[in-house]
Amino acid sequence: MPDGESRRPTAGDAFRSHNFRLYQSARLMAVIGAEAQSVAVAWQVYEITHSALDLGLTGLALFLPGLLLMLAAGHAADRFDRRRIILLCYGLQAICTAVLLWLSFSTWALANGRVWPIYIVLIGIGIGRAFSGPASSALLPSLVPKDHFVNAVTWGATVYQIANMSGPALGGLLYTLPLSSRLAHWRGAPSVYLLTLLMLCCYLLLVGMIRPEPVERKASGFSARTVLAGLEYVWRTKLLLGSISLDLFAVMLGGAVALLPIFATDILHTGPRGLGLLRAMPSVGALIVSLTLVARPIKRRAGANMLLCVAIFGAATIVFGLSRNLWLSLVALFITGAADMVSVVVRSSILQLATPPEMRGRVSAVNWLFVGASNEFGEFESGLTAHWWGAVPAVIVGGIGSLLVTLAATVLFPRLRRADALTTESLMEVERELSAAEPLH
Repeated sequence: MPDGESRRPTAGDAFRSHNFRLYQSARLMAVIGAEAQSVAVAWQVYEITHSALDLGLTGLALFLPGLLLMLAAGHAADRFDRRRIILLCYGLQAICTAVLLWLSFSTWALANGRVWPIYIVLIGIGIGRAFSGPASSALLPSLVPKDHFVNAVTWGATVYQIANMSGPALGGLLYTLPLSSRLAHWRGAPSVYLLTLLMLCCYLLLVGMIRPEPVERKASGFSARTVLAGLEYVWRTKLLLGSISLDLFAVMLGGAVALLPIFATDILHTGPRGLGLLRAMPSVGALIVSLTLVARPIKRRAGANMLLCVAIFGAATIVFGLSRNLWLSLVALFITGAADMVSVVVRSSILQLATPPEMRGRVSAVNWLFVGASNEFGEFESGLTAHWWGAVPAVIVGGIGSLLVTLAATVLFPRLRRADALTTESLMEVERELSAAEPLH
């Protein structure tokens, strides 16, 4: 490619790379399929059991493999071909989706309120995500020139949000789509699972066409020291620790996604299509902000902006919990997505810019472990607290918790508060300055 330094930066710099275009097209399809599938699984489980705890267990089934395997997955991403790891993992997810499709046709598998077969399949999907997550994150810098990396992160988040917005709405639409009597057996979850399976097959085809820049790897054996190197690096680099921890606790406490079927059914009195809209609204807000950040990227006070937006996320979560009006609930979820997008872009940029290339797989694994805890384990936490207190108190208390976490992070992580420009030089300068100024404990 031409030298990026001789060209005036533009909003579409990352798309000059053929590999990046292929990869983002593949991600768009895979995330649409996954999000549509998540709506179908949630609605199917709640339709069978009418239990908040069972809804939460779907998140736990996806999270547990990551908890057990993520550090080993990070080591694999730094040692083996990342593209091949991704292809194997998404192949596994395609097989699991095919099993979900088969289960939805089975006359005995989900009979009498039995949903454990769904949980087993979700564990298989979680295993695939555990290994594909670090490999995918670490692959991105090899798809674009260094000068275009923040632009690539922002566009990657934009593509994700487009898919995250359209996937749930499409899933809700397909779930309730009226079909002729000849196709009645495809009504509901089966049609959604078929869409997901097709999207995953397209993903595998496109990623198979990618030819990333080669990455030099050190031939390190599998040992406790090499596997834990990512955790050690994050612990030593307080800027990384602060940004990842803030996302973990704020989103884990403030997330209401797992409870949306309850809000759609019992509180807002809408159906699967309403659930699809509720699931999509955070992504609509995130999409608008991400497109804004493409045109007007964050140039100063990145850390302070991240902290402010996480506080807004918590406040909007409280509003959603208090709302009894569908439109107000949609606006609140829109704001949560918009605020969270700023946090995602800042955290993702810090993650890659403040990490040496040979460590990106293992550090990305730590990040994916934290993200998984905030999302999938957060769904279990939401389901459990809703089971104890009810859905509305669980969401309100979670929003308050997000505000308290933001306040704590502002005090405990001064590096994050002082992070300015999203460049390697600027971020590491803040890390060095405060490390020199702070006494040893």
